[in-house]
Amino acid sequence: MENVTFGLTRLHRHGSAYFDYLALRKRFFVDTLGWQIPHDDTVEMDQYDNPQARYSLVLRDGQVIAGARAMPTTATWGEHTYMLRDAMVGKLSTIPQDVIATEITSPRVWECTRLVIAPDITAMADRIQCLNLIVDGLVDMAEAAGADQLISLSNLWLLRALRQLGYAADLLGKPYVNADDGHKYAVMAIPTERSLPVVPRDLPRATHLPQNMPLHAPVRSPVRSPVRSPV
Repeated sequence: MENVTFGLTRLHRHGSAYFDYLALRKRFFVDTLGWQIPHDDTVEMDQYDNPQARYSLVLRDGQVIAGARAMPTTATWGEHTYMLRDAMVGKLSTIPQDVIATEITSPRVWECTRLVIAPDITAMADRIQCLNLIVDGLVDMAEAAGADQLISLSNLWLLRALRQLGYAADLLGKPYVNADDGHKYAVMAIPTERSLPVVPRDLPRATHLPQNMPLHAPVRSPVRSPVRSPV
């Protein structure tokens, strides 16, 4: 497995990786979980896939098998900011407005969304390895921009998995049940520096290798589908 990171200005360096990530999101969030979010027959894409976004993807044998999106909590694009802040001001109807107590707007804090691992990656060791690479890539991008914390509205399994990887992740708000998939989600804070003692030795750090050859691999948004946001 290897990790690549990029923004929209550099996505062309990685072949079809960006498109393949959007397709993976559609297969998981829409086809598997049933989230009512913008998509067509092939990809899922929303208002936060804009030039403020950054991506950390995991590839295996040239296939995109996992990934996540991130952006600073200072980001703005048109009438939108970042997902959690938009939810708190009522722009995203299926995330509770009180999901966290206080709005966060700081260059030191990045939000992570649309974290996905391909459903056919079933071995727990492989899934943890994917998560490790994703988060390493997110951390590297955030720290390069001066940030020292990530926040994410995610399924509760992520909290345990992050702690297993050595990140002192903690909840920022109370869990709630997503109406689309029936799972519990909560906002969590993730320091970019690992501080817990147990980190599996066999998990590689992010590599950020460019791919010069082509790669083949919920919230109910106010934007309607043309024909899943927690992470």
